Amino acid sequence: MMRTGILLFPGINRERDMAIAVERSFGAAPRIVWHKETDLSGLDLVIIPGGFSFGDYLRCGAMAAQSPVMTAVRTHAARGGYVLGVCNGFQILTEAGLLPGALLRNAGLRFLSMDTLLKVERADTVFTSQYQKGEVFRAPMAHGDGNYAADPETLDRLEGEGLVAFRYAAENHNGSARAIAGIYSENHRILGLMPHPEDLVDPLMGGTDGKPLFDSLAAA
Repeated sequence: MMRTGILLFPGINRERDMAIAVERSFGAAPRIVWHKETDLSGLDLVIIPGGFSFGDYLRCGAMAAQSPVMTAVRTHAARGGYVLGVCNGFQILTEAGLLPGALLRNAGLRFLSMDTLLKVERADTVFTSQYQKGEVFRAPMAHGDGNYAADPETLDRLEGEGLVAFRYAAENHNGSARAIAGIYSENHRILGLMPHPEDLVDPLMGGTDGKPLFDSLAAA
């Protein structure tokens, strides 16, 4: 079983949702890690949840990326540890340089809170083994800065090296380049995505479309 830690920054508000998802699939409670901690030893998976870290001042995720714990996250990633960043977590990962590109203001400049459909680009990673390639599943999104952007060379590299994790399968509401909803690091051990799979892991939540992501991690 993966030993899991969930980072907690001021303004983050999805840590409990993420903890529920982890417990459902892993059968054990994760460790909540305050952003000033610097010891991630003993953890296999670090999760950076959604919310509004530091009130989204400067840029979304910019201040959180400078928190002490992120030095430990970089060390964790460098030694081959797994990292999952969702919504604000994805923004933090790009600001920290752990994933390429940036999350810009949504097309239309409006905050979007709605369900969306995601297409699984590959099912041979530790995050997606319980999905099928090409499978489309539902995930809620709630963000004002989810418009993924990168230079053409980076986008071509993501495509060519199989680093696109998920795409928006229906309407690309936030205007993300090439409908990209989530990407991997080069070694496929870091995943960032904007929608919230942790919000659909139990029938009482309205569905279980997001649970295979956490079941995939549990199976690893």
